[in-house]
Amino acid sequence: MNIQHSYHPQEHAALYVVPTPIGNLEDMTFRAIRTLKECTLIAAEDTRNTKKLLHYFEIHTPLISYHEHNHQEREKQLLDKIRQGESIAVVSDAGMPAISDPGSELVQAAVREELDVIVLPGANAALAALVGSGLTAQPFTFYGFLPRKKKEKKETLEKLKLLNSTLIFYESPYRIKDTLETVEEVLGDRQAAIGREISKKFEEFVRGSIQELFSWSKKNTMRGEFVLVIEGQNEAISASLEQELSWWQDLSIKEHVVALMRDEDLSSKEAIKKAAVERKLPKREVYQNYHID
Repeated sequence: MNIQHSYHPQEHAALYVVPTPIGNLEDMTFRAIRTLKECTLIAAEDTRNTKKLLHYFEIHTPLISYHEHNHQEREKQLLDKIRQGESIAVVSDAGMPAISDPGSELVQAAVREELDVIVLPGANAALAALVGSGLTAQPFTFYGFLPRKKKEKKETLEKLKLLNSTLIFYESPYRIKDTLETVEEVLGDRQAAIGREISKKFEEFVRGSIQELFSWSKKNTMRGEFVLVIEGQNEAISASLEQELSWWQDLSIKEHVVALMRDEDLSSKEAIKKAAVERKLPKREVYQNYHID
């Protein structure tokens, strides 16, 4: 068990997780500015970006790089400093560190070492988009970025398909059209919303069905950072899914496998595996029915 009293004594060595603006510099809190000024060192995802922020707020604390390519070697160095009585701040390029950005490994390492971790609240695109979407805000599931490859993306969405929580994804302008198309294919035409360029000058919300959002994406140039918010499974969606999931009930096992190979362009091996999962049968039994019977 690890019990942390964050503010007793009020000032002590710790790892401070500090969110930074996601667009508008006024997203920066007074507390975040003070913390960055008082810390011994700031570990930043990209020191070039963070230098601009520090210059704007007249913060002169030294910087050190901390990103996905050097986090392992930096962790020991940073944790050693905290053990020696220094306070270290970690920031990402924008928003809350560790949410689809570097920082989670450092937090986990500090917790393992029983060093204090103090997280400041602040700007976050996912929650802003969720609230602005007009969809049910609770419960919600934040996934982050979906896999880039279509097959892996579909597999991930299949796992999320039955959740009744509102789903939140981050997506790039280069993949948003493909993602919307795949979402409709796997989840169906649910209600959804896109939050684009949250807190920036060209912030935009697009609300409607997945099909409507996909049509919109095809007619417009996709720029900026996207948050995709999708309604979870409800009674109507559940009934539709139930019908979809049982489409094979009137087919023999062999016909089921053949249909999967034809309709989803699967190899016999892949189709046998999927049919076994859908029918909740041992794969060997499906294999025998397809190849022997």
